[in-house]
Amino acid sequence: MNASHETALPQDDVKTFRGAHSTLRRTLLICLSLLVALLCVALAAALIGSQSLPAKASLCALFSAGGADCGLTVEQRAILFDIRLPRILLGAAVGASLAAAGAGYQALLRNPLAEPYLLGISNGAAVGTMIALVFFGAQEWSRPVMAFAGALLSTLVVYRLARGRTGASPEKLILAGVIVTTFLSSAIVFITNLMDATRIRSFTFWLLGDLSGTTGALLLIAVSAAIVGTIVLAAHARSLNLLMLGERDAFDLGVEVGRVRLLVFLAAGLLVGSSVASGGSVGYVGLVVPHLVRLTFGSDNRTVIIAAALAGALFVIVADTVARTIISPRELPVGAITALIGAPLFVYLLRRG
Repeated sequence: MNASHETALPQDDVKTFRGAHSTLRRTLLICLSLLVALLCVALAAALIGSQSLPAKASLCALFSAGGADCGLTVEQRAILFDIRLPRILLGAAVGASLAAAGAGYQALLRNPLAEPYLLGISNGAAVGTMIALVFFGAQEWSRPVMAFAGALLSTLVVYRLARGRTGASPEKLILAGVIVTTFLSSAIVFITNLMDATRIRSFTFWLLGDLSGTTGALLLIAVSAAIVGTIVLAAHARSLNLLMLGERDAFDLGVEVGRVRLLVFLAAGLLVGSSVASGGSVGYVGLVVPHLVRLTFGSDNRTVIIAAALAGALFVIVADTVARTIISPRELPVGAITALIGAPLFVYLLRRG
């Protein structure tokens, strides 16, 4: 009997190893496919706009990192490297941040409707950014710091309002999000009245999602935050898988629930705060993209979080390309395009739930 037990353990270990290896291989394949699609879409977006650029010369300049002349004029090089490329990179960072944060919130709160925009977290980051612009406008670092603080504070308020003895139910979570969003919208109106008339129009456009006015420092912060935040969430994907069973069951299986919850809230707050500070409040990305990823690739967070980040980057780049070309030479806020897709899906999920 002991001998059979001793031979069973290695077989179980082999099965576990094979399962982990299969999951890793599948995740790498999915992420590689999404990465290739993302690069192709980014290259296409760099060529599309109110002023078309020669494809061959532009691709030559991009692949040479601007080192070769490739036949582009000075104006065309400025459009490609100073306007479109930073905007595409920012769109990728904003999309990846919001989608990864949405996937993290949905797993942690066990709620398919948990999303930064619907929960009022984006509005919290927007209020923080507005306070920074009004009172610390000369100090650029204040925008991401205040946005992160606003996102984290609104997250904790929504979670506390919605949490009961049996956890945060979907209905309570959405109701708490509506309450916090309404309050923060009033705060936004109040702070807007403190601005001069020339800044109100540009700020209103920014609130709906504007990827055109960022600086090099904010772009660097957005990209860095997207990478760090996604890595933190992905590192806790196994714990999030267990938390989807319930906090008590996850604790019994060895998950440090309090520590994981705090880290997920901090990472998601960093992702939302950096994206709002640099690109405004882009809605529904954290709802649409994780659901599409789960429907396509399954619900294992070890795959979902990274795949959602890549798919979110692709989604926002496409949405922004549509927003800046559909009524060219004028532009629409990128949030208007994401809302056209996200709002019907939100209604569908509510009716289904």
